[in-house]
Amino acid sequence: MSDSARIVIIGGGVGGASVAYHLTRRGERDVVLLERDELTSGSTFHSAGLVGQLRSDPTLTRMNQYSVELYRTLDAGWTECGGLKLASTPERMAEIRRQIGWARTFGLPLEEISVAAAVELFPLMDPSGVVGAAYLPTDGQIDPSMLCHALASRAREGGARLRTRTRVLGIDVERGRVTGVRTDQGDIACEIVVNCGGMFAAEIGRMAGVRIPIVPMSHQYVVTDACHDHPVLPTLRDPDLLVYYRQEVRGLVMGGYERTCVPWTASATSYDAVPADFNGRLLPEDWPRLEEISANSRIRVPAMADVGIRKLINGPEAFTPDNEFCLGETEVGGFFVAAGFCAHGIAGAGGIGRVMADWIVDGEPGMDVHHMDVRRFGRQYRSPSYTVKRSVENYETYYDIRYPGHERAAGRPLRVSPAYSWHAAHGAVFGEKAGWERVNHYSAAPDGTDERPRGWAGRLWSPAVGAEHRATRTTAGLFDESSFAKIEVTGPDAAALLEWVCDNHVARQVGAVTYTQALNRRGGIECDFTVTRRGEQEFLIVTGTASGSRDLAWLRRQAALTGSTARIADVTGQYACFALWGPKARDILAGLTPDPPDLPFMSARELTVGDVPALALRVTFVGEHGWELYCSSEYGLALWETLWRAGEPYGLVAGGYRAIDSLRLEKGYRVWGADIGPETTPYEAGLGFCVKPGKDFLGRDALDPHPARRLRCLTLADPRAVALGNEPVRVNGQVVARVTSGGYGYTVERSIAYAYLPVGPGAEPGAAVEVEVEGEWVPGVVVREPLHDPAGSRAR
Repeated sequence: MSDSARIVIIGGGVGGASVAYHLTRRGERDVVLLERDELTSGSTFHSAGLVGQLRSDPTLTRMNQYSVELYRTLDAGWTECGGLKLASTPERMAEIRRQIGWARTFGLPLEEISVAAAVELFPLMDPSGVVGAAYLPTDGQIDPSMLCHALASRAREGGARLRTRTRVLGIDVERGRVTGVRTDQGDIACEIVVNCGGMFAAEIGRMAGVRIPIVPMSHQYVVTDACHDHPVLPTLRDPDLLVYYRQEVRGLVMGGYERTCVPWTASATSYDAVPADFNGRLLPEDWPRLEEISANSRIRVPAMADVGIRKLINGPEAFTPDNEFCLGETEVGGFFVAAGFCAHGIAGAGGIGRVMADWIVDGEPGMDVHHMDVRRFGRQYRSPSYTVKRSVENYETYYDIRYPGHERAAGRPLRVSPAYSWHAAHGAVFGEKAGWERVNHYSAAPDGTDERPRGWAGRLWSPAVGAEHRATRTTAGLFDESSFAKIEVTGPDAAALLEWVCDNHVARQVGAVTYTQALNRRGGIECDFTVTRRGEQEFLIVTGTASGSRDLAWLRRQAALTGSTARIADVTGQYACFALWGPKARDILAGLTPDPPDLPFMSARELTVGDVPALALRVTFVGEHGWELYCSSEYGLALWETLWRAGEPYGLVAGGYRAIDSLRLEKGYRVWGADIGPETTPYEAGLGFCVKPGKDFLGRDALDPHPARRLRCLTLADPRAVALGNEPVRVNGQVVARVTSGGYGYTVERSIAYAYLPVGPGAEPGAAVEVEVEGEWVPGVVVREPLHDPAGSRAR
């Protein structure tokens, strides 16, 4: 074996083979792929082989579309048989119609078809109870082992070296970077290691000191004897019955996602340990656990009651706690991961390989994969028990309908604000994000209005949101934002580092608060946060709850790349944060502090609130006058109760994050991960005011101040038709965009949506648009923003 290589890939499944192939396409020749047994011997050989393209996530849909384009060129048993999805309930049909709308924005020919047409395509099905169906003719199925070998062959042709029966024993790390891989066939010095270990990925990660939160889950399906003579059947999914089918010659493959799943592990404590000799093997057949799926399968395909079963496949597949892939570079420099495919590995393999190759070669993935970035996981996922709870819940609810506002239940409560007990005692309805219990809204009595959105958006709606929204606009609202991630950047290099990564000037006078973005080399928005200068060498960054872990890792990577010695620390748990906003906010705070609360907008100052020392930031995310008040966590409950008691005579209302979202929609404040992200620039997003082109910063040279598209605010003619995200937007009869975020504005009393529209006369304020909401094209108009308080006088 060669004793050196630039890139070493660990894992010879479909993921590793795809990464190797795409690296050679990018010109990498010094690539070695290591496999402990034979190619496909992990999870690939027992995968079911279904390839569906459409997902609720735009990036994954594009990745899967690329996979299909690639598979058409491979000699790997690709069959473009089409894919059917059935609805056995009206609720599922509403979901399917939303998905048909999403498909239009990607150019996917997904269409609603009649039940009779579905039977014609898949004659084995019994249509009883089926409400409707959708058909995508470009979906299909592929032989997973053939796919892996085809990709491996192309990788070899490109110069990659493949070494089977080579077990990795260790990974060498020096000064925070990988330097080599130790195997039972010799050691390899290298610059980059790519962990494509599938269900073994967590163990491989531990060799480098990295936690990769995946859990091998036992997944079963059956292969039947011959039961039909149809030359080509589409794949068939009936999520209401938890089952899927595909053709296997003259028989069928049938599997599903049962409600009583089983994590598979060799350890009662780690939950992700795999036996050393588990190569090319299956788990014992578990017929009792398959009974729920089997019974359901007979409902939809009656032939399943009598057909012989050729074999039951029970194989472990790697699932993650949030049902998203684990991709990208870890906190150890040069140590990449492509694992945790959650049964989507065959459909996504082509896209995964391309994204990973771009990430390794260019330093950036080229697509918005923040939700797949392995750095997204907070410290709570170091806990094996927490990881398995979340992964099990994901598996058992795999086919569930996710209504807007759907909340997960496993592993809760875990991270709580100092004021959590107060919220619970006052009727809070909690949501969860990044392990934090957060108030969505309180169980307030309806305010007499009937503003429930129709259809999908109204499923988990509460009138309390409107009451909290209006109170903030008319009197004052008190919000617990303790979950917001907080990062301290300190030291002699702190100012220089932040000036390099931020597009706005942040190294201003002590006490200045700056709203800024941090960009990638392509000018895309990697981070979106405020920076407060607390001292000459001390800065406080406040970012979104779910962005903290990733932003922290991103900043540390930029520091490493530039040689900065700045200290970058996560201090989220050290501080409680409460926001007091509204016309009466000043009156409430003035009675609690000896210091006049006369801070200029976007500035900070230390003061006392009652008995509590606090840092006051004059900022807003709702467009009203007020402050974010930070204090050490041990003072948190006292600060909240002090503010509450002082505000009660003024009509202060406690509010939650649903009201904040409605308030920010009216003001046009962007949300990272929805309205903005790594594939959008500040100029496209209407955030050009943050860009200071006179200074040098990362991504500056890639920015175009005259972009071809802009984020626009739309209002819909029907205020009860509420878009939530991904709905197609039509201009002059042509689909040109999708909704990034939307909701109802209780002050302006309109349905609001945002979308990136092409620059031109057809997308200027006043232009007519249409938005498809659950299968209906709803008229709308492009409007100037912000809708509420355009001059911004209330906040200032």
